[in-house]
Amino acid sequence: MDTPATGEGHPGGSFATGAAVATAAPDGALTGWSTGAQRLLGYSDSEAVGRPAADLLASPLPTSARERLAGQEGWVGPVVLRHRDGHPAECRLCARPLPAGDGQAGWLLEAAPLGQDNDRENDPLLHWSFDQSPLSLAIYDTEGRFVYVNEAMVQQLGAPEGELRGRRITEHMPDPLFGVPQRSVERVAATGRPEHLENYLRVPGEAFPHAWIVHFTPLKDPAGLVHGVQMTALDFSEQHAARERLALLDEAGRRIGSTLDVARTAQELADVAVPACADFVSVDLLDAVLHGDEPAPIPTDRPLVLRRVAVCSDVPGVVAVGDPARYPEFSPHTLCLATGRGTAHRITDPEIVRWLAEDPDRAAWIRRHRAHSLLAVPLRARGTNLGVVLFTRLDPSAPPYGRDDLPIAEELAARAAVCIDNARRYTREHTTALTLQHSLLPQGTPEQAAVDIAGRYLPADSKAGIGGDWYDVIPLSGARVALVVGDVVGHGIHASAAMGRLRTAVRTLADVDLAPDELLAHLDDLVIQLGTGKECADAPPGELGATCLYAVYDPISRRCSLASAGHPWPALVTPDGTVDFIELPTGPPLGLGGLPFETVETELPEGSIVALFTDGLIEARHRDVDTGLHALRAALAGPVPSPDTACDLETLCDAVLKTMLDERPADDVALLIARTRALDAGHVACWDLPADPAVVAEARTRTTAQLHAWKLDELAFVTELAVSELVTNAIRYAAPPIQLRLIKDRTLICEVSDASSTAPHARRARIFDEGGRGLMMVAQLTERWGTRHTGTGKTIWAEQPLPRLRAQAPT
Repeated sequence: MDTPATGEGHPGGSFATGAAVATAAPDGALTGWSTGAQRLLGYSDSEAVGRPAADLLASPLPTSARERLAGQEGWVGPVVLRHRDGHPAECRLCARPLPAGDGQAGWLLEAAPLGQDNDRENDPLLHWSFDQSPLSLAIYDTEGRFVYVNEAMVQQLGAPEGELRGRRITEHMPDPLFGVPQRSVERVAATGRPEHLENYLRVPGEAFPHAWIVHFTPLKDPAGLVHGVQMTALDFSEQHAARERLALLDEAGRRIGSTLDVARTAQELADVAVPACADFVSVDLLDAVLHGDEPAPIPTDRPLVLRRVAVCSDVPGVVAVGDPARYPEFSPHTLCLATGRGTAHRITDPEIVRWLAEDPDRAAWIRRHRAHSLLAVPLRARGTNLGVVLFTRLDPSAPPYGRDDLPIAEELAARAAVCIDNARRYTREHTTALTLQHSLLPQGTPEQAAVDIAGRYLPADSKAGIGGDWYDVIPLSGARVALVVGDVVGHGIHASAAMGRLRTAVRTLADVDLAPDELLAHLDDLVIQLGTGKECADAPPGELGATCLYAVYDPISRRCSLASAGHPWPALVTPDGTVDFIELPTGPPLGLGGLPFETVETELPEGSIVALFTDGLIEARHRDVDTGLHALRAALAGPVPSPDTACDLETLCDAVLKTMLDERPADDVALLIARTRALDAGHVACWDLPADPAVVAEARTRTTAQLHAWKLDELAFVTELAVSELVTNAIRYAAPPIQLRLIKDRTLICEVSDASSTAPHARRARIFDEGGRGLMMVAQLTERWGTRHTGTGKTIWAEQPLPRLRAQAPT
């Protein structure tokens, strides 16, 4: 009888209505015969039943069919049956096992002429469209075996259709990569749902890998039953390459130029190019680029010397990173720099053979790693030659470079060259600013006895650039010392130049001996003038601001006067190890104008440590100011450095920086640590004098006696003369009270104070003048002299160097 037939490769399915159906016993004898079978092969029911089913085969079953049937498994596939009149009938046969008891199975056999399922052989248009399609086409049965392939697929698979028919993909191509499409065919046959995949592999008919888009489509009868699977493969290597180029350029834009470091940028270029463009990439730069200088023209009459800056590969190069690389004038490196254009070469090209002939080490490397092609591309930006990037392919399965590969390599090089040139320019500015700033910072500790000093300056990391932080130590009259720390807003050369001007202004104002609040007020006016841009043609207006802390310490009174212009409070470590911050009325930052500053005085025990710093020490990316201040307090809370040596202060500076800065700071850091000293009564002599000219002689006598006690008799004559003139001027022109003070420090200091605010000045006396020569004589006989204003008047002072100890002659 006629029943639906099972689907091809899916024994549980059915053929279309009208198919021929027969049954067979476990021994293969036919036991049932339908009218459809009679129409197909011409045998009547009586003629067919009892005959071995194998007698109806015009050709043997495929090996795979016999194996499945022997294992009592279903099978679907093409067969050739013998018609009753003797002619062959090509059919599609589905054999399904029928359990017969005792572990044996009979068979349900369903057949249909191939012409009913596929008109390919009958319709020439279908035949031509399949075979002549530019796409690679293949039809599989439901078990994943080739049934038909077109000419394009034959070319791709490198085998004729007869050899492929009846085989799985993995049987023809055992590479594990081909297991992916094989599994897709089987899933589509089982589920009836189409699939597609993209892969990149080499098929037997191609020399190099290609990119493929593969579609798997189920072939269904009108009832929706799957009879096979069609595979359509499209070579989209060009589109894939374009997409890869865009992705590579996008990645290059994200990864190249993340820093303003020349070497790091070159390494980022090499890392992006491998393995997308090459197996080995080297970046060689001109030495001038690494120093931030403008490179000289490329020589064409002598070898070119470059510096290997970056390499990316699984194999080491001939030239190590950091070493110079020498290239002859006919090498790809020299030629591409001279012409400004990239070049593509195979190792067998005459110019490469000539180059390698003069470089045995590189030739040996080529042979050892089997390099077959290279690209030499210049690194140029803004018309400046920077270096060369060399792309080399080692993988024998990759196609050799051609001119089509140059655009992407040149685009990569062009992007990287701009970043490298930016880094070069930054290096030049960074070096200039750093040199300028270091030249403006103290070059050594000035001679003074008030404090022991240790200081540090750390520039910011490369992203921020050099800033305007500074510190200073300024000796003042009367054995006092000024401690300064400041921070100019911004980074770069302008910030460094502004810092230099402010530091010079502070030194000038300190020389006038202004109080801290008055000094900051004058400094505020200067910053306002600088901020207008009228004082500096290159500085943009409105962008200058600064903070400053100014402190004056007197070792005689042990009092410290401080004023702040928007600057962090200084830390104080007392001799017992207690750490605190000196609270100040924090005035506005410099440059705002119109707001007052206030001086605070505090008495410091001898041996106290005062730490002045800029905000870069306490502020960081991972902590706020309060956390930074707490960390600084902990860093200073260690053992108090011994007052007998300044080396311990240097150690303390390093320890504080190490504790506070676990990485390169994001902002400049200035740190100044001072340990206070005190001048006791044995180094100071002081007398209050009445406003009577007769006291001048007494003042000279007391001075002589004190110098004798200090064993400074050599200075008696000049000192008596200075005392006489200064005391006489105070009595004659000033107002009481009058005080004379002698200080034995690193120099001998003579001071006369009075209640007048009028400052004296030296003048040139005429021949017949009776006075006017006193201060001129003092200025000529002493090393320095000057005037400072106090809260009650003024003090005129003069200094003399102490006599050197005479070398004793040997007896």
